[in-house]
Amino acid sequence: MQRRKFFGLVGGALAWPIATHAQQKGRLPSLGVIIRFSPNTPEAQERVRALETGLSALGLIEGRNIHIDYRWPDPSDLPAVAAALVASRPDVILVDGASVLTAVRQATQSIPVVFTGISDPEGTGIVASLARPGGNMTGFANFEPSIGGKWLETLREIAPHLTRVGVLRLGDFHPRILQNIQANAAASATEIVDYSVQDEAGLRTAVSAFDSDPGTGLIATPEPFFGIYRSTLIELAAKHRHPTIYPFRIFPKNGGLVSYGINILDQVRGSAFYVDRILRGARPGDLPVQAPTKFELVINLKAAKALDLDVSPSLLTRADEVID
Repeated sequence: MQRRKFFGLVGGALAWPIATHAQQKGRLPSLGVIIRFSPNTPEAQERVRALETGLSALGLIEGRNIHIDYRWPDPSDLPAVAAALVASRPDVILVDGASVLTAVRQATQSIPVVFTGISDPEGTGIVASLARPGGNMTGFANFEPSIGGKWLETLREIAPHLTRVGVLRLGDFHPRILQNIQANAAASATEIVDYSVQDEAGLRTAVSAFDSDPGTGLIATPEPFFGIYRSTLIELAAKHRHPTIYPFRIFPKNGGLVSYGINILDQVRGSAFYVDRILRGARPGDLPVQAPTKFELVINLKAAKALDLDVSPSLLTRADEVID
């Protein structure tokens, strides 16, 4: 079901009184937010603006009728930050990315959680089904497993000489996307190397491991980790001359070769609707997980030229944005 149609079906309840334990206690309803970026980075500031814009459109204003508790963990202290936020007993928790959601899931099975930026939430067991999530979680999925084949296809179209592709993952996240990449690689006789990383040092090791093979490209899977180390990843890919496809447009905007994916800020804005619904008494398990309906192809021609790649006219025509 498309998001626009879904919102039209359930959007008539905005006049309901907010029914939460917060008001029974005489305090403002509270929203806990965990963002895995430093608060001074553009990514963090964009997410805050998107969320507060979405909340404001629904009449929810920080300090007036809602309290927003932002938390900004480093990767190493994510479990502790999640546990501390849960201990503060917010009425709803909003998270972005699989690693953040994992930490929150370990800390609570009762506080309502709205997620964004989660790939294949049904296949990975986060929800019982997209239509009826069950439990205390719902939100916005960013990619289904089939996106893996599309990333491989697009990467090979922009760099036809590739014979091997390294898939960069954080830990063991996105297994079904990896399987889809592997299944699609068989038709083109492309070798797929699964490379799990845990930290910046591991990322450097992973990209450098392919240095001796000029026929190697990379696929970066969708995780805030790769956003945190975006500059490092882009610089390493360029240094070792590995054509790389990314899941979000911010990568080619900052010098990466190509991206194919969603606009994550649209999801963050949209998450405000589910926060509002839950504060008004809806159960997260009854709110369908929303799947993306629009994908963007962004190509950086300067990065392509540096890699001696001749981007085909057909690919340029399909691009939503071409960066010169």
